[in-house]
Amino acid sequence: MFKKLVAEVIGTFILVFLGTCAIVFMGPDIGKLGIALAFGLGVIAAAYGIGAVSGAHLNPAVSLGMVAAGRMQVSDLPGYVGAQVVGAIGAIVVIMALGGTVAGGLGQTAVGSAGPTAALIFEFVATFLFVTVILGATAQGGGGALAGLVIGLTLVLIHLAGINISGASVNPARSLAPALFVGGVALQQIWLYIAAPLAGGLLAGVLHRSGLVSAPV
Repeated sequence: MFKKLVAEVIGTFILVFLGTCAIVFMGPDIGKLGIALAFGLGVIAAAYGIGAVSGAHLNPAVSLGMVAAGRMQVSDLPGYVGAQVVGAIGAIVVIMALGGTVAGGLGQTAVGSAGPTAALIFEFVATFLFVTVILGATAQGGGGALAGLVIGLTLVLIHLAGINISGASVNPARSLAPALFVGGVALQQIWLYIAAPLAGGLLAGVLHRSGLVSAPV
């Protein structure tokens, strides 16, 4: 279990560090397409780097979905979530050491002009779809060696669809880490980025286990 938790720390660090660096240091140069690619490619890198050890969840909503789908023990969930939060916070700390500042923004997610209801709906729906893809791609007879690629490209698509709506987090750890340092509105809105993805991941897991969207476990 210790190896799995270390892997989740490293994997989540990879995702949050690369994606947030793209926002903080390269945002104006690469635009939203570049940011979407950074997060998606970060997932691919982590999936093939540490996936064989921990499954490369990198995301509390994914871990919850795995539990709901019967693919992980409930007792393992707190450790996974804790490791993911530690990895995400570590990434933000390093970004600040590189010159990122609270005033300049640390890649925190924010509700778009469509408002909090739209952001809540998008985070729920997008996480549900994301975790559904993950459960299907990593199941026996699923994506096999291509699973990491499929999952990463799905995250790219989610960002392209929802950056302007909610910031396209679909990951409570990814949103919580910068919010803890930035505070203000980001911290006030963090409930949305925790509740909606967890609910979406839970629903995906329940449906996966029921066999409605896959073969029964």
